[in-house]
Amino acid sequence: MPHSTPLIATIVVGLALTFVFGVLAHSLLPIDDWRAVGLTLERRVTSVLADGTEIERDVSECYIDLPQDRTTPVILGEPGDEALLGVVTLEILGFVLHPFNRTLQPARMLLA
Repeated sequence: MPHSTPLIATIVVGLALTFVFGVLAHSLLPIDDWRAVGLTLERRVTSVLADGTEIERDVSECYIDLPQDRTTPVILGEPGDEALLGVVTLEILGFVLHPFNRTLQPARMLLA
């Protein structure tokens, strides 16, 4: 992803990861990282990549230790997968990615 911006976050039990902002709904943890923190399969999902390719991956819930503690669904990566920070995780943490300057901004919560 040539236009991606890295973000460093502390996840679960002090595991520091560099994430690339992705277009996936859920975040993705590489296989060595999710195994290191003991995540386990809760369900399996099918995602469609930008080129139309469908991939199936296992999903779990992950505790995120930032200024506000939250849990978020994460895709359990397979060999060769890289860490991605998905839109669902950003929204759970109360952030949005500014599309032009690629910075995190506080999300405006709208009630309909």
